[in-house]
Amino acid sequence: MQTLSPKRQEVTSETIELPGLTGPAEIIIDEWGVPHIYAASTYDAFRVQGFNAARDRLWQIDFWRRRGLGRLSSVFGEKYVERDRAARLFLFRGDQHADWLSYGSDTKRATTAFVDGINAFIEMTREDPSLLPEEFTEIGYEPELWEAADVSRIRSHGLFYNVREKVNRALTIRDHGGDIEELRRRREPHNDLTIPEGLDVSVIPDDVLAVYDLATTPPPFAAPDPDSAQGKVLPEGSNNWVLAGDRTATGRPLLANDPHRAAAALPGLRYLAHLSAPGFDVIGGGEPGLPGISIGHNGQIAFGLTIFAIDQEELYIYELNPENPREYRYKGRWEPMRVEQEIIEVEDGDDVEVELVFTRHGPVIHIDESKGVAFAVRAAWLEPGMAPYLGSMDYMRAKNWDEFLGAMNRWGAPPENQLYADTDGNIGWKTGGLTPIRPNWDGTLPVPGDGRYEWAGFYDMDQLPGDFNPASGWLSTANEMNLPEDFPRERHITYDWYAPYRKHRIDEVLGEWTNASVEDMVTLQNDYLSIPARRITNAVRMLPIDDPSQVDGLALLLNWDNVLSAESPAAALFEVWYRRHLRPALLAKAVNELTGVSDNAEVLKRIANKEDLLADARIDLELMENPGQRLGQDPAGFLATAVVDTLRAAIADLESLLGTDRSAWAWGRLHLARASHPLKAIMPGVDEANLTVGPLPRGGSGDTVGNTAYGPNFVQSAGSTFRVAIDVGDWGSSLAMNAPGQSGNMHSPHYQDLFEMWARGEAFPLLYTRESIEAAAEHVISLNPPQVIN
Repeated sequence: MQTLSPKRQEVTSETIELPGLTGPAEIIIDEWGVPHIYAASTYDAFRVQGFNAARDRLWQIDFWRRRGLGRLSSVFGEKYVERDRAARLFLFRGDQHADWLSYGSDTKRATTAFVDGINAFIEMTREDPSLLPEEFTEIGYEPELWEAADVSRIRSHGLFYNVREKVNRALTIRDHGGDIEELRRRREPHNDLTIPEGLDVSVIPDDVLAVYDLATTPPPFAAPDPDSAQGKVLPEGSNNWVLAGDRTATGRPLLANDPHRAAAALPGLRYLAHLSAPGFDVIGGGEPGLPGISIGHNGQIAFGLTIFAIDQEELYIYELNPENPREYRYKGRWEPMRVEQEIIEVEDGDDVEVELVFTRHGPVIHIDESKGVAFAVRAAWLEPGMAPYLGSMDYMRAKNWDEFLGAMNRWGAPPENQLYADTDGNIGWKTGGLTPIRPNWDGTLPVPGDGRYEWAGFYDMDQLPGDFNPASGWLSTANEMNLPEDFPRERHITYDWYAPYRKHRIDEVLGEWTNASVEDMVTLQNDYLSIPARRITNAVRMLPIDDPSQVDGLALLLNWDNVLSAESPAAALFEVWYRRHLRPALLAKAVNELTGVSDNAEVLKRIANKEDLLADARIDLELMENPGQRLGQDPAGFLATAVVDTLRAAIADLESLLGTDRSAWAWGRLHLARASHPLKAIMPGVDEANLTVGPLPRGGSGDTVGNTAYGPNFVQSAGSTFRVAIDVGDWGSSLAMNAPGQSGNMHSPHYQDLFEMWARGEAFPLLYTRESIEAAAEHVISLNPPQVIN
């Protein structure tokens, strides 16, 4: 693993007046584009953070705000009206005062300062339009001014669990029955499927979540590009781990975190920043449109997060009043829906009046008057204090474990595994997130909205799992089912967790370390050993295959180290064989055994259509290792034949993809990273080099610690473009990565400068001391309060 050291260069500078400052401030931008903000007070620091976010990511944060508030149509036209209506349905509509009080005590004040900083830069662009990013000038619009409430009201940019799985499960049961559902996705801990009393799955339409999806997914601006990342599964997940000092080379704890989101984003999702003011000195990553830091350290504690998939959503199904379709049955009477009218401004068109409908539970997303039913979503993330990541404002300033736990008690969304380390040598794990109490059902399916299935409040954070200074000397999470064995079964967190194979590999490596370095942490973040590949090839070795030496390609797989390196021909063969040939054959046979018919195309489409992106091998491995009767009376015989037949087909497939010269086969020739600007299709006047970066070869898959999940065209769709490895105590030895680059401005040297380093698995120093930052300085912005003229 290569890390880069700072190099001496000429430093440029400028001086700007920033309204609202109480004293001078400074932004030192280092050679990797990381801004180090020095301010005279806490709120000056947040004001400068907002100013700098607009300076470096103005188009991105303006687009984030427009999408979240339902204002895309004002720029992009009438085709986005329905998307805007959906976004407005899922805004926070409660009491703003109660909402602010649910975060840290000064979150409103800090957010106001942050937004004032954004607005100060926007005002500068109105005086000097040359400061506008190219997206505004090419499309012909201006950024809008912000209000602090925008940050807390927008909820639809978070990570959501788990209404999509409830609907997928219900539709599978509706069409194919519960036995087929057992082949679609594994529930953990296993629970028997129970249809809630009163639930009629036949009334649930295929498109019941259409409005919900419009609200919670990025908008398209053109038909899908065949060369870009593909797939409909939302890229979510993360890895984090922390080592106690007795397992490291220095005796200090080490903490690593690499959140997994869209890998095809240009600019990237996250932004590194450093905020230093009297009383706090925090550095790390967050989302550019939000104040504070959610992953990083403050010179006393380090913190990093992954998803802890609390089921925070419910889909309620209502019986409508035949006499009035805006009333629904609730506890034996007809209750009126709340209806609000709003005006959506449309670019180059007439404004459109839209209707927003709500039940007592939340936004109504589908009404079918012909069937007399309606559907609404209740979401914990629409409660006060649940704006995504805004809760980090408190914990990023904690000084010890007790203060960190206190801050986590107020954490709402998204649900997280937080790992912790401090300079006293302590390490810890705390889960957080608003968790509904379901007293009489388990949450795995939609439920009637007639009053029989109501949340009975929320669990206290003390009722969620955690650990402190474990005997093992390490803690790790990777979105797997990590409830303790003695966790109360009636306390329904979720049954829809991610596959555990990244976690298994992390623990396998951590368990061997007694002398780990921060460089080792980065190496593990880029580890491409596939646990499913190892288990599948081991299972193949046990099969009664006649003369294995005569099976073309088998020796290549069985003599392979199971590492999905970009250079590996065996990795290319395995991924093509497993995902495109072996997996479909296994599922087809298992489905055939259940249905008794040979044509199961619709069943297979239902249960297999998202597997490539989810990279979930749990059911495949069960069928390979412990098939029971699911593959017929002679499972070993079937598997032996299936391996031979599917491998033959995979060889032919790979030859069509990479050619017949097997010496030229390499996984990275198929598996590529390419990031594109979301507005690429509607900005023909912009240089193509500013709209796409890559392609570059990639190793790994969705099964590996170095998560490089991909869709049908093999282009990476998800993974960690942002990574940190923190040396707790020797903070300046910490390492980071944020691809494609820190800046969202197309003409900035930091727009794409980290992409190649990222693809090679490299990292750069996350500088912390003033001396080291000045040594690596590239540009300095001096900020002063406006002069008062008497």
